[in-house]
Amino acid sequence: MSHSNQELAAASNEVFMGTYARYPAAMVSGQGCCLTDADGRQYLDFLSGISVCSLGHCHPEVTRTIQEQAARLVHVSNLYYTEPQTELAQLLVANSFADKVFLANSGAEVNEAAIKLARIAAGPGRYQIISLTGSFHGRTLATVAATGQPKFHQGFEPMPEGFIHAPFGDLSAIEALINETTCAILCEPVQGEGGVRPLPADYLLGLRALCDQHQLFLIMDEIQTGMGRTGTLFAHEQMGVTPDIMTLAKALGSGLPIGAMLATKEIAAAFTPGTHGSTFGGNPVAAAAAVTTLKIMLADGFLPQVKIQARYLEERLQELAGRFPRLLSGVRGLGLIQGLVLTEAGVAVGGAMVKRMFEKGCLINFAGNAVLRFLPPLIVSQEEIDQFADIMGQVLSEF
Repeated sequence: MSHSNQELAAASNEVFMGTYARYPAAMVSGQGCCLTDADGRQYLDFLSGISVCSLGHCHPEVTRTIQEQAARLVHVSNLYYTEPQTELAQLLVANSFADKVFLANSGAEVNEAAIKLARIAAGPGRYQIISLTGSFHGRTLATVAATGQPKFHQGFEPMPEGFIHAPFGDLSAIEALINETTCAILCEPVQGEGGVRPLPADYLLGLRALCDQHQLFLIMDEIQTGMGRTGTLFAHEQMGVTPDIMTLAKALGSGLPIGAMLATKEIAAAFTPGTHGSTFGGNPVAAAAAVTTLKIMLADGFLPQVKIQARYLEERLQELAGRFPRLLSGVRGLGLIQGLVLTEAGVAVGGAMVKRMFEKGCLINFAGNAVLRFLPPLIVSQEEIDQFADIMGQVLSEF
């Protein structure tokens, strides 16, 4: 029995808590960079489920893996070993700085795990974590406290203690905050929700130096930037900086909920049986999907192709910025996480432009009250980039 967009929206609004301002479309199927709603309307997806469906929707190899694993074994708990999660952890270790892996179900959960690991590994009395203004690290109380945007704190006070925010891009301000209770600095290589703001390479090098100087852990939140989004498997690889702890989620399972927290063996040794856990973490189906996802991304030619498409997208965006200076002040991003930076006049109509893009069949979003954010699947074609840029140009013309 099929329902229309309107019927599904009305039924959902009856039973769901009002935590989302949803668009009036119920998505029923997807293929590659295209989504189809309950009324049969198609959309060019330049949001990828917020950086999740990086291989596009329903990638045939990932879909086959999920079907085969679901027919074999869905869940046993982490009291036992399973093949998919072992293979996933081996792949992650082989292709990163890390020696050890912890698996959970989401970005917020692995950021929580990173916070707990940093505190227990640093030892008694060392608990403070410094993060940056404009950051976003999750929706649990601890990760909200770590998030450097006051709007996410409102109504949930008092925040858990031990989190402090330093002004974005100011190394001396971070140094001034370090004291005997500090255990770690937490940052995203590119702030996503904060408005697609890449951290300059020299700033990241400065953070690494501060951590080395004061015996702090550098935690890199690569939940949005990891898994090939920037043209390398992890964004920090392009910046000449290696973290001590890294978190991944979003694109790791091609749409299935899975997150990973990675660390060196010296730090990971602080997690012993009973210190942390997750009932569903590394679930066989999600882990199997992640194994296939990683293998596809690591195959010859995949990541170089992402860089080629990223350059092309950036060129098309620069062209738009040049054509509409009243609304746009420039372009920023890294790889296939890109943003059109809005002027004051552009910010005033940012939400309306996203809505108009939706009406014209193209999905994007408004991030950090500052940029129009674009996160196309990594398999996007130049034709699809052209299609997107043409629609974006039409919408900018209207405004």
